[in-house]
Amino acid sequence: MMREEDAAELLDALAERGIDVRPDGGWGVDALLGRQTREHNDLDLFSERRDEDALVALLRERGFAPVGRAFTTEAHTAWADDEDREVDLHVFERAADGSLLFEGEAYPASTFDGEGRIAGRAVRCIPPAEQVAFHCGYDHDEDDVHDVRLLCERFGIPVPAEYAREIEG
Repeated sequence: MMREEDAAELLDALAERGIDVRPDGGWGVDALLGRQTREHNDLDLFSERRDEDALVALLRERGFAPVGRAFTTEAHTAWADDEDREVDLHVFERAADGSLLFEGEAYPASTFDGEGRIAGRAVRCIPPAEQVAFHCGYDHDEDDVHDVRLLCERFGIPVPAEYAREIEG
């Protein structure tokens, strides 16, 4: 499990080294909400390709090692330590116009303009509407329903059709 204090400590260590990351996934949602709302198996992070070597070096220094997952690609890797903490690393590149390139898809630069808090620490993250959109188009689980419900309620976002039955009853 990636506890709140673990996530905050890792984010602080990355910031101290000047490594810019954006929390995503469950911690990205909880950052937007300003509090932990559920347990998290991992800390999803987006990082620019130019920071990848420094980020991986820090993970290794802290006892993390790569682990194979079904989703593993050159741009999407998982790292775990002996305490069952996991980091799900997404590496993107920035295009000349500022847009973000990740696994063959382009996203506007504003994709990382969200602001939130993890353990009281200010973080930049994916904004609420985009976070909801990123929860669509795949077989979702209970955690996804939980996250989408809270984001829609808090930020007045319409519930996506694929979540309507679970969220609206």
